[in-house]
Amino acid sequence: MILETGKKLTSKRLYQILKEEIIKLHLRPGLSISEKGISEKFDVSRTPVREAFLLLSQEGLLDVYPQKGTFVSLIDLDAVEEARFLREHVERAVVKLACNEFPEEKMFFLEMNLKVEKMCMDKNDYTGFFQADEEFHRTIFEGCNKKRTWDTICQVEADFQRIRVLSLSLKLKIDNVYSQHLVITDAIRDKKPDIADKAMREHLTMVNFDSVKLKEKYQEYFK
Repeated sequence: MILETGKKLTSKRLYQILKEEIIKLHLRPGLSISEKGISEKFDVSRTPVREAFLLLSQEGLLDVYPQKGTFVSLIDLDAVEEARFLREHVERAVVKLACNEFPEEKMFFLEMNLKVEKMCMDKNDYTGFFQADEEFHRTIFEGCNKKRTWDTICQVEADFQRIRVLSLSLKLKIDNVYSQHLVITDAIRDKKPDIADKAMREHLTMVNFDSVKLKEKYQEYFK
């Protein structure tokens, strides 16, 4: 769990920390949290906490109920599907661009990333695997000069990310994720857009199956 403390901790940085804690399920769906508790934990005044809570509620990651309290929002499967739809169509377009032209430096990063993923798999480090997975996709966008597009996607996919973290924590299809990344990397290197497109579509469609299984197992986490 991330733990940065101190009076100089800004509301923006606190927001980023809490968002990461929510996405990585360190703060579980439905958990009650308070300004007082977060203020004491991070040794900051309530003002940055209140501002961070406001940003998180605007993103749908916190639910605020007057006279009742503040809770980490439950996972909304409709939001998961919309984010998955967005990512599938945008990433399939981007990965085909990557097959036309991709910087050698970024290809090196993809290959190094695969080694990190394999190491995390061998150590059963699902948190590390999730971070490496995110870095894999980010690198493809950056290699196609589409960093702003990636940043835009990241603003609307929090529930999608929570599903992925929960899925990886249960080791659902983690081998498949790694294998698909291998296929995508090879396709980019060999300039084979049809193969890359097919692998990316299959890669992002897996979330549909995982969502159903996860809701059956963790009903209390879902709306």
